[in-house]
Amino acid sequence: MKAMVFAAGLGTRLRPITDSLPKALVRVGGEPLLCHVLKKLAASGYDEAVVNVHHFADKIREYLDGKDFGLKVSISDETDLLRETGGALKHAEPLLGGDGPFLVHNVDIVSDLDLGWFRKQCPPDALATLLVSSRETKRYFLFDKQMRLVGWTNVETGEVRSPFPGLRAEDCTKLAFSGIHNISPAVFDAFRQYGCPERFPIVDFYLRACKDYPIYGVAPERLTLVDVGKIETLQQAEKICKTLLA
Repeated sequence: MKAMVFAAGLGTRLRPITDSLPKALVRVGGEPLLCHVLKKLAASGYDEAVVNVHHFADKIREYLDGKDFGLKVSISDETDLLRETGGALKHAEPLLGGDGPFLVHNVDIVSDLDLGWFRKQCPPDALATLLVSSRETKRYFLFDKQMRLVGWTNVETGEVRSPFPGLRAEDCTKLAFSGIHNISPAVFDAFRQYGCPERFPIVDFYLRACKDYPIYGVAPERLTLVDVGKIETLQQAEKICKTLLA
């Protein structure tokens, strides 16, 4: 089974740490974030991981060189252009393409999610299945009664985005995206169908494709998750890291 770890970001919310270090190598619980994700993938049955690189790419390459995380690790090089999340997937098609679905995991997400459980919840007809939760945030995906994605909202501004005209956020289930999703390889044909550019966010694609393709959300009954993408959550992540990564 294959997975992709998004590790190319500039990590601007973690400055000044990321002025000299890629976000993927920021240490939490004594190990770099990238190490935690790769070990979790290997422990969950994944045998191949693709890591995209851009910001301080050489440092990530040096870190990975010669280390054994229990799975094969390949690099998707984006040093020429930071392609955002959708473009990163499109660029990595030669490494990710195949018959089976693959997992995508943000490098700055630390959680107690059982990835094996998540795989079992993914409907076989799904173009993508998004791990979501009811945690408090400003931005939410919107789902219908069958937990199919129908839109997105910013509750602070009241903005609603959807390919379905007249969609009302109050009629939908609002859940926060975790940065973890399971994707069918059919997504690459969908990218071509929509004429996706070299650089685009995957959320924008989902909000367009959900009209034509089944994209689902899965929400665990219990989930402890920390987004370590900003300075203020580093201390929180340190406090609970031993429990999450046990």
